[in-house]
Amino acid sequence: MDQRPVRARWVRRLPTLLHRAWSRPAEAAAPTGRHSNPDAVVDCAVYVDGRRQPGSRHYTDAYAQSRGRGRRSFVWLGLHDPAPAVMAAVGLTFGLDEHHVEQALADGHRPTLQRYGDVTLLVLRTAGYVAHTELTDTSEVIDTGDVMIFLGDRFAITVRHGAAGALAPVREDVQRRRAVLAEGPWAVAYAVYARMVELYLEVAGQVETDLERLEETVFARDRSADIQQIYQLKREIVEFKRAVLPSQEPLRTLLGQHGAGPPPALRRWFADVDSDLARAVDRVGAYDDLLNSILQARLAQLAVDQNNDLRKIASWAAIAATQTAVAGMYGMNFANMPGLNWRYGYPAVLLVMATAALVLHRLFRRSGWL
Repeated sequence: MDQRPVRARWVRRLPTLLHRAWSRPAEAAAPTGRHSNPDAVVDCAVYVDGRRQPGSRHYTDAYAQSRGRGRRSFVWLGLHDPAPAVMAAVGLTFGLDEHHVEQALADGHRPTLQRYGDVTLLVLRTAGYVAHTELTDTSEVIDTGDVMIFLGDRFAITVRHGAAGALAPVREDVQRRRAVLAEGPWAVAYAVYARMVELYLEVAGQVETDLERLEETVFARDRSADIQQIYQLKREIVEFKRAVLPSQEPLRTLLGQHGAGPPPALRRWFADVDSDLARAVDRVGAYDDLLNSILQARLAQLAVDQNNDLRKIASWAAIAATQTAVAGMYGMNFANMPGLNWRYGYPAVLLVMATAALVLHRLFRRSGWL
């Protein structure tokens, strides 16, 4: 079932939902004792000095707890494809404005870095490799999505769209690095950025295998690769390129900021991510160039094959034209034709026709036309 019409109806109702939410009394904005989080909440935890606090709590209670634990505590809320009503409630709890909520509900964003008041928004593209037994003209090779990271003084909210780029491994990994996580919400941004770049490199390695197989197929003797297969892989790499290349700009902006960006202790980690991202960009660009070369080579092969076919057709047409010319001469019904009154005239003409065809065939074979 297509969820887009449903999401469109929710988006049209979003201004009403936001108006109702923001007009609620202040005491109702942060209820306590919630039983469970909405289904869109993948995980929610409070971190103090880089250590995750035990227990499972509603995000409103978690945020209230983090604000009462001192400067070295924050809450990390992870969402996956939230509904407008859920995102409106989250925005009310964490002080996000309407523009934040609208952005979080839409997908397909370009990687960017934005700052609104005390909240920093970082948008990244996710990527995942789709396993397939063989490349066809409809194969999906790369699946992309996006993840949005809202960073405040005491919170980090990650909103992911699409199946690619699950953040559960990111949380598990960074929770084992207390020194990094103790730096606050920006540690979440670093961990997510590092994971996305790691996925880019993994996908690039698997795409390289597809390119090697395609290259072998194109230059094999049977040349079984269809031009549609190459175009399909070209489209997938272009989609991958749109996810990877724009990711450099937000990272370079972060590294160039002073005061409003990540804390000094995390800058060297972000610099390492920038180095890995540069390698991913170089590989994707090289793959795009290689695929263009493969495509041009295949087009040249098709042109050569067509030329060979035309030469074969012309050769057989010349052989057939010789027979037609002889038969046409004897079909004119003239009285004085060679061999008309000869007993062996008919077999002799057939022998001449066969000899002419054989000689022409040998000549065309020797010249490479047949």
